[in-house]
Amino acid sequence: MLCDISKFVMESKINMNEPRWDQNTYWGRAKHFFTTTNPLNLFCSSSELEEAKDIVTKCRKGEKLDITKDEIWKAKHLYDSAFHPDTGEKMILIGRMSAQVPMNMTITGCMLAFYKTTPQVVFWQWINQSFNAVVNYTNRSGDSPIPVKQLGVSYALATSGALVTALGLNSLVKSAPPLIGRFVPFCAVAAANCVNIPMMRLKEIREGIPVVDKNGNRIGSSETAAKWAITQVVLSRIGMAMPGMLIPPFIMNYLDKKGVLMRYPWINAPLQVGLCGLFLIFATPLCCALFPQQSSISIQSLEPEIQEAVAKLKIEDKCLYYNKGL
Repeated sequence: MLCDISKFVMESKINMNEPRWDQNTYWGRAKHFFTTTNPLNLFCSSSELEEAKDIVTKCRKGEKLDITKDEIWKAKHLYDSAFHPDTGEKMILIGRMSAQVPMNMTITGCMLAFYKTTPQVVFWQWINQSFNAVVNYTNRSGDSPIPVKQLGVSYALATSGALVTALGLNSLVKSAPPLIGRFVPFCAVAAANCVNIPMMRLKEIREGIPVVDKNGNRIGSSETAAKWAITQVVLSRIGMAMPGMLIPPFIMNYLDKKGVLMRYPWINAPLQVGLCGLFLIFATPLCCALFPQQSSISIQSLEPEIQEAVAKLKIEDKCLYYNKGL
């Protein structure tokens, strides 16, 4: 629960539009994402989330609150973990970045454990792409809704891409060493990310995402910024999956050679889920931090109409900014 706001006096104004740490540095971004991807945020009640939103809203309006700075930042971190930065709407529980570790560790661990037979591959790749579709929709950039038809098409293409990759590679590596086969799930996930995320955000590619000046004033919508944003998200997602999907296969292959999995077959899935969770606790925030959430883009590289708008407004900065999404 947040502190009783009647006990303390806020001595200085805090910028609620910016994270607590410097987002121009990698470690500043990493600290921010360690707080927003913290799985413990999932246990906060609706009343706690609404209280946090109320505090953030009042601070943005410049209202004076009887509350400590630490309590304000706590509310801000909780708000950032549960509410969309552009729309302000409360995000779907399993679509929040704080759900990434518990959800991904379970799904990824099972994909690594059950990868040999066609029914296993189909089931877990379908589960993974269903989850990814929810995450991509929840963490889309901008405030424009995604049509139901587009959701269905992107979901179908990503699931098909993952299945074709996984089943195709499984057939190719049948004669290869067992360790090679354990890397097939990662290849399928990487291929699916390259399809799912761009397709889920196809409207952004076609219509652009908002670009703003350093004061947050909207200048226009840019397709170029959208393409950069989606590329950054794809790279972050693949990087996020790499440690948990590339390191456990070596460990499991070693245990398999030693006969551990033969003696204790029940340990296969729980151990891989646990290993994935261990890596994801760190990989999730560290890879989310690879690119600034509010990324910058040179005005000269934007569309002519954006450049004209900048010229008319007499903006002297060389860059504009956009929310890349997660």
